[in-house]
Amino acid sequence: QVQLVESGGGLVQAGGSLRLSCTASGRTFSRYDMGWFRQAPGKEREIAAAISGSGVLTTYADSVKGRFTISRDNAKNTVYLEMNSLKPEDTAVYYCAAVFTGGSRWLNNDYDYWGQGTQVTVSS
Repeated sequence: QVQLVESGGGLVQAGGSLRLSCTASGRTFSRYDMGWFRQAPGKEREIAAAISGSGVLTTYADSVKGRFTISRDNAKNTVYLEMNSLKPEDTAVYYCAAVFTGGSRWLNNDYDYWGQGTQVTVSS
């Protein structure tokens, strides 16, 4: 069982930056691939970025590529999402998610554990 807690959301003007953090419980954080998802009002949840357990591999949605950076610190059981050049369309609840590593489920957006979400609002 993995418990995930996100933080770092807030209100920012277009063009600004935010860094989201997600801290996981447990002692085997490096054995979990991690993802950041987002869900805007009235829209389906979508993947923003994901990172392998080792941190070597990353993947991004086209809509955030070049603006967002996912990273992790396995010693701190934390995954980050650095968001730059934010746009109003980035407004959403952002969730982190975890899946045990070793397969391709993370690349198929198939995760087992979810945080409660943190709100990001970008004003124009």
